Amino acid sequence: MRSIITVSILLLFNPLGLFSQKDLPGFDQNWAQWRGPYDTGEAPAGNPPLDWSEETNIKWKSEIPGIGHATPIIWEESIILLSAVKTDKKGEPREGGSQDQRMSPNTTEFIHKFMVISVNRNSGEIEWQTTVREELPYSATHQFGSWASNSPVTDGEHIYAYFGSHGLYCLNGRGEILWERDLGRMNKVMSFGEGSSPLLYKDKLVVLRDHQGQSALHVLDKHNGETIWELKRDEPSSWSTPAVVEFGGKTQLITSATNRIRSYEMETGRLIWECGGMTRNVIPSPVYSDGLVYLGSGYRGSALLAVDLSKASGDITDTDAVAWRYDQNTPYTPSLLLMGGNLYFLKLNNGYLTCLDAKNGREYYGNQKLEGIQDIFTSPVGVKDRIYIVGTNGTCCVVRHGDTFELLSQNKLDDSFYASPVILGNDLYLRGVSSLYCISKQ
Repeated sequence: MRSIITVSILLLFNPLGLFSQKDLPGFDQNWAQWRGPYDTGEAPAGNPPLDWSEETNIKWKSEIPGIGHATPIIWEESIILLSAVKTDKKGEPREGGSQDQRMSPNTTEFIHKFMVISVNRNSGEIEWQTTVREELPYSATHQFGSWASNSPVTDGEHIYAYFGSHGLYCLNGRGEILWERDLGRMNKVMSFGEGSSPLLYKDKLVVLRDHQGQSALHVLDKHNGETIWELKRDEPSSWSTPAVVEFGGKTQLITSATNRIRSYEMETGRLIWECGGMTRNVIPSPVYSDGLVYLGSGYRGSALLAVDLSKASGDITDTDAVAWRYDQNTPYTPSLLLMGGNLYFLKLNNGYLTCLDAKNGREYYGNQKLEGIQDIFTSPVGVKDRIYIVGTNGTCCVVRHGDTFELLSQNKLDDSFYASPVILGNDLYLRGVSSLYCISKQ
């Protein structure tokens, strides 16, 4: 974590602490939030390997206690992971939670430790692990989910770890809990579990909680967890992480959900614009570049649209503020990758890749099969001239970034992957069900 001296220098020049994530020195040399420095899935620079296996180009491989599908974050030499660790103690079943037992849910009678773990980036050794709560998981989770699926976020000084119904926590770089906040229990649709990640903007910490109960958007003071503003939402369950966009002198907080896409004024929560058009069970997060916001979903339908912020005010459904639409092969779980003017996305949770011109929605190629991949719940990441896409079965396809489809390599590891890849410099980090891998040229 960033040293106290460095933070003090920042505050000397900015005594109110009113800098955004991207204003932090070294922000683009770290992976401080789940979709990376630009919140688009693209790494600014780096050259990780094209080829690897369990025997080649593995810098280190470390066993991680428990299970967590949250994408890791990295600041300087520390990799931060969330995990739910099963104990041998049984707990009393709770009232409430997900009672719908469809979709082969994971249930448990065992108490779990909800843990934040720091791993040294160079050696793979665990530096510290902090149990923030120990209790019986409140509800079932999807057979492909976990009780630690919300990715953490950091400002370089503090770590913000969110376990949904099991609390929000602020820790320092030594793993000490500074404050915690219980925002209440959620009742997610069916047995799908939880997953929306918190985000930071300046001194504000944002948490979106869309579920089958009273959905709400919370904006908190990152220093103490107290409420700055919050509002109730008319939305069923969603898992999308909001996006913060600075445009035209205003800062917008954009959420994507089943009933409406909404943009709120960051300072007050005032509604700026809204739009229909998504499917049910929205999971992909919004991405933004050059005045356009891209939003997609793919459960029981296909929806992808680009919103022109220069025209967005009020209800923009079916207006020219929607710059373009695309209605096929859109993702269910994986988020979009925006890279070099191209928009990449996968079909449902399957290994079929589409690439569009982000400006006008023109298709460069569509529905290209990624051989060897079985199911994808991770989101693609890109760097330099390539894109990394990881399947649950341990197969990773590397595809060339560009207007034509080209498979550069196919690699296999002995683990299952649900957390999205992270790229920092020449290293590729993959969080598996059992182990954390650092893949680097040897």
